[in-house]
Amino acid sequence: MATLQYSLLLSFTLSALVSTILAHNITDILSGFPEYSEFNKYLTQTKLADEINTRQTITVLALNNGAMTALAAKHPLSVIKNALSLLVVLDYYDPTKLHQISKGTTLSTTLYQTTGNAPGNLGFVNITDLQGGKVGFGSAAPGSKLDSSYTKSVKQVPYNISILEISQPIIAPGILTAPAPTPSSVNITALLEKAGCKTFASLLQTSGVIKTYQSAADKGLTIFAPNDEAFKAAGVPDLSKLTNAEIVSLLQYHATATYSPFGSLKTSKDPISTLASNGAGKFDLTVTSAGDSVTLHTGIGPSRVAETVLDSTPLVIFTVDNVLLPVELFGKAPSPAPAGEPVSAPSPSPVASTPAPASVEAPSPLAASPPAPPVETPGGAPSGAPFGSENSTADGSAAVHVSVPVLVTVSATVICSILMS
Repeated sequence: MATLQYSLLLSFTLSALVSTILAHNITDILSGFPEYSEFNKYLTQTKLADEINTRQTITVLALNNGAMTALAAKHPLSVIKNALSLLVVLDYYDPTKLHQISKGTTLSTTLYQTTGNAPGNLGFVNITDLQGGKVGFGSAAPGSKLDSSYTKSVKQVPYNISILEISQPIIAPGILTAPAPTPSSVNITALLEKAGCKTFASLLQTSGVIKTYQSAADKGLTIFAPNDEAFKAAGVPDLSKLTNAEIVSLLQYHATATYSPFGSLKTSKDPISTLASNGAGKFDLTVTSAGDSVTLHTGIGPSRVAETVLDSTPLVIFTVDNVLLPVELFGKAPSPAPAGEPVSAPSPSPVASTPAPASVEAPSPLAASPPAPPVETPGGAPSGAPFGSENSTADGSAAVHVSVPVLVTVSATVICSILMS
């Protein structure tokens, strides 16, 4: 028994250790560089910081305060988010690797490509090693210019996160000129119907809750819309037997008065208040994530976040696989039957087993990042190229990255020595 306890303790300790090793926080890292305070502020406002923090291998192309202020002064927040998404590369580039690009040029996937708003290859960036030790950046769209260039290294946590300053934003065709409708002018019911949520859209209209949604949209709104099949699933109550007030509470339970895109949901740890919340712990949701799958929990049953219908700051609409049933209206979920004890003989009389809960669709990846094109790194870089970075780090308060096998081996040895002594 003691040996089992030691093994479990060791396993838990190593698991926590590896999780810590892979963690980074872009907000904390940039807080140490006041020249990027505006860039850091907009990463937070657009919730891109949450998405960056969930990625394990990433390069952030930072804009200094002058370049960021110029971009923000001309465009609404939803357009700024798209422009900044194009500056988050889903691969690791430090100064050395920039000058070791195979054939001198490569296309890399960005966060913008994962949004579904980038047709064709508009979500890729062209990185080209130019003569004289310079590196240019531009849109991967045909005919695009290398309108930005590498300025300097800011911070690296090797093979985890790299932050590089570039001279100006990378502009993909149409990314800054597309009209950005105000959230309150978005036809929410039309979007829901097109996404296969006609029943939910109809309930919003007949109950009048759609007006509550629209009035909240300009300040921040996240909608979790059950698809039509969800209303036909076993266990969903007969809505015709609910009072008008109960219908309103149920529909308000499917929205929160905050802008919470997918990356923010993945990192959410605290209970989420909904539009129906009327007191501490009342009509709340909790969130769990596994890989690229996010699941909402009501206290009665789980529901997977299936697809993003719209993500236009500060409004986001998701479809979910199941109707969200609050315990305040429908009571708590039944406790699962306890596991049977082994017996030497069968019971003399049959015992009815507790029905198994309705099956839940297995989580499937959502908003998975397209793989970045492979990059070879031959030896030889142009003369005068800046290699390495004085800001590379192997530890720090905002990010930690060390050799995992070595650290795990040493930690295991130390822990075992303590436990066995």
